Amino acid sequence: MNQSINLFTIGFTKKTAQKFFETLVNSGVKRVIDTRLNNVSQLAGFAKRADLEYFLRQIGDIEYVHILDMAPTKDILDDYKKKKGDWETYEQKFLQLVGDRQIEKKISPELLDGGCLLCSEAKPHHCHRRLVAEYLNDKLGNIRIKHL
Repeated sequence: MNQSINLFTIGFTKKTAQKFFETLVNSGVKRVIDTRLNNVSQLAGFAKRADLEYFLRQIGDIEYVHILDMAPTKDILDDYKKKKGDWETYEQKFLQLVGDRQIEKKISPELLDGGCLLCSEAKPHHCHRRLVAEYLNDKLGNIRIKHL
């Protein structure tokens, strides 16, 4: 019997740095798994890759990993964001993409356990981090998902 994997998800927008880091530390997150396509934008504020990696280590001794295979392609993202596409189409295209990439074979349960999928969306409902978490649970089973 596999022991269950605790997988968290978080978005950094609409949160202060204090709220963001305290939430991660208080939840017992061991590593942040960045699922963003673009993690160096000035718009990311404290969550720009180099800054985030530093803050996580300093504030909570939390590891940082960027897994591009968990990010949508620019085309899929642009169709949804810039061309105001509908969520159902985005979800379908994104799930097809992670299926084609077979992300479940590229990560270990050890990496996921205590991990926290990061993206920018404030809430998980219309967000690819939720889709990644649910997809991995479908493939690997035994994942307890907690949206922070």
